[in-house]
Amino acid sequence: MSIFVPVVKNEPSVTLDLAKEHGLTEEEFQRMCKMLGRIPSYTELGVYSVMWSEHCSYKNSISMLKTLPRSGGRLLVAAGEENAGLVDIGDGLAVAFKIESHNHPSAVEPYQGAATGVGGILRDIFSMGARPIAVLNSLRFGELTDPQVRYLFKRIVKGIGDYGNSFGVPTVAGEVYFDACYARNPLVNAMAVGIVEHEKVAKAVAKGKGNSVMIVGSSTGRDGIHGATFASEEISEKSEAKRPAVQVGDPFTEKLLLEATLEAVQTGWVVGIQDMGAAGITCSTSEMSAKGESGMVVDLGKVPLREDGMTGYEIMLSESQERMLFIVTKGYEEDVNKIFKKWDLHAEIIGSVEDEQRLRVFANGVELADVKPSTLVLGGDAPVYTRDSKAPNYLNKVGSFEQSKLGQPDDYVRVFRDLLRAPTIASKRWVTEQYDSMVRTNSVITSEGDAAIVRIKGTSKALAVKTDGNGRYVYLNPRRGAQIAVAESARNVACVGATPVAITNCLNFGNPYDPEIYWQFKEAVKGIGEACRALNTPVTGGNVSFYNESPDGPVFPTPVIGMLGLLDDASKAVGSGFKQAGDLIVHVGRIKDEVQGSEYLYRRVGLDSGDAPSLDLVYEKAVQRTIIDLIGARLVHSAHDVSEGGLSVAVAECVFGAPDLGVHVDLPMHAYTRLDGALFGEGQSRIIISLAEEDFKHAQDIAGRNGIEAVEIGTVTSDNRLRITEVLDERKEDLEAAYMNAISELMKGE
Repeated sequence: MSIFVPVVKNEPSVTLDLAKEHGLTEEEFQRMCKMLGRIPSYTELGVYSVMWSEHCSYKNSISMLKTLPRSGGRLLVAAGEENAGLVDIGDGLAVAFKIESHNHPSAVEPYQGAATGVGGILRDIFSMGARPIAVLNSLRFGELTDPQVRYLFKRIVKGIGDYGNSFGVPTVAGEVYFDACYARNPLVNAMAVGIVEHEKVAKAVAKGKGNSVMIVGSSTGRDGIHGATFASEEISEKSEAKRPAVQVGDPFTEKLLLEATLEAVQTGWVVGIQDMGAAGITCSTSEMSAKGESGMVVDLGKVPLREDGMTGYEIMLSESQERMLFIVTKGYEEDVNKIFKKWDLHAEIIGSVEDEQRLRVFANGVELADVKPSTLVLGGDAPVYTRDSKAPNYLNKVGSFEQSKLGQPDDYVRVFRDLLRAPTIASKRWVTEQYDSMVRTNSVITSEGDAAIVRIKGTSKALAVKTDGNGRYVYLNPRRGAQIAVAESARNVACVGATPVAITNCLNFGNPYDPEIYWQFKEAVKGIGEACRALNTPVTGGNVSFYNESPDGPVFPTPVIGMLGLLDDASKAVGSGFKQAGDLIVHVGRIKDEVQGSEYLYRRVGLDSGDAPSLDLVYEKAVQRTIIDLIGARLVHSAHDVSEGGLSVAVAECVFGAPDLGVHVDLPMHAYTRLDGALFGEGQSRIIISLAEEDFKHAQDIAGRNGIEAVEIGTVTSDNRLRITEVLDERKEDLEAAYMNAISELMKGE
């Protein structure tokens, strides 16, 4: 029962100026009036403003998103059809997975912003009837020399860890990048993965005249009101005043909601479920009605409230967490309610499904809204725009970089140490130690591999999951940089032995009304589509986050790719670390010496310069096929892709953490023209493997059949030294200490 009763009072008269205050344009206000045939009520204005916000309507992105490959392969539903993507993995099982952003809330209230980002993505998974088995994240911050960045970093990581740990789902993988462009606008992208049997998948739909509309979970308060519109504007000095637009999470209630939801789905009396995320009751009622080509009558007087004096406008727009909307077959409401009572959760009937496609909202007998659901939603009559675009002027400047004019470093050891200490490259142990990666005992490999591996209980199979996305590459070349994000996420999954099968994406960009920003976005989406088609990894869905800007300017265009891979035999999975002395170190792929776009170039000369690394998608796919074949044949003891920091860092990461082991690498002179590029360049489609000497010829044969080079470059030793060509010969412990402790040293005192 409601603790408080909604307040019904005279609402403000709706005008164009009031509509603009709600983030709507004059054109959109006129469109709304035409659809209604009248001036909207104040509650209706609130409803349209959140549903037509960028965060909910994707009005500036959907035309481009529709160009992505959104069906085929193992996909069971096309992108956008359900709360999360759904992929068939055989044995009657499916994987539900999705990634979303919580950037703006985390910028102004980092702990709760990050925590509720995790909570929201988990609800998207179990609202489909799937049990969450893993969480990942992708984070971007400014430089850790900035005290405000350290504060954001500490609170965001703690929010992610506390929510996931308390809920009881392992945080198995992620990535963290640091660059000054993210200083005031951190990026917090959360991904969740769940398992569901095919016949138990729940749909986000409302249908069946007379079926009951039930709100379940936590009570409704004022937290998060206009959170969707807040996420559809730039971060500014005024953002601090919008802390009420940040939701407050309760992971313990969410755990109860998970168990109750999955139990309720088993009854067969649940017609549809949707999480109340952005725009709360407004979003779930309108989207479920539109999908079912039906309508609803909703009585806000039945909604459990936790604050006094709330208006219908506030109740409709509240984004209080841990709430779901259920459509329950008429006559079985009490049976479903008993389940939620058992779990100490509210479950109140707040309305009914109607055949007429109208969403009618009442409070204490007063009608506050009467709208057609399809006019509100993505894919319906919500506005769709294609913005002006033009190539950014900065590309002329960064593109003028000439690699040939860059001299070789005077001290390779110092450069190498500096790279190992760079927060983007250095060990993320300070972060991962705050996450429980082993809860529920499904995890096989987490931080020890290029992708996390989670076994599917009751089968021999496992999932491989990873997030990737280098914003600097996309800044330098949006199309190719986005291709690389897809390619590297797939390569990381392949490096543990899994076949990449599908992606989810989170597209983080600046203001789409800026033609240069919109050009970046369009080019990046084209690049994602090209890479996904080449690698046969269709897009299951995801999230677009625009307006990632502060008074200092926009962040790097940062598309983050969440990749899902499948291993038929989990026992074949390999990690990235070298295992035994005497093994050969083999470079799979072409040895490259390009330095542009690299962390080495940025750290050495302070420039985001040149072009993104080159990429051949056909060759990339062949490299991935090669490593999957090698691991499948049990020839490989370890595999690690070459990425930030180049080959030297990749080799070091393979030997760090391996007691009593060292490496001796000697690159073939004919394979490169620049030594710094060969050591520190970030050329793509390359993997470092280790294997027994007697297996090398067999491995070369497999690589050769795929048209891929496999070159011996060194040996795993037992002398605890790291020797690479003639310029690096250092004690491994010294280098490892620099790598492992860099972030914790910067965070001392926080």
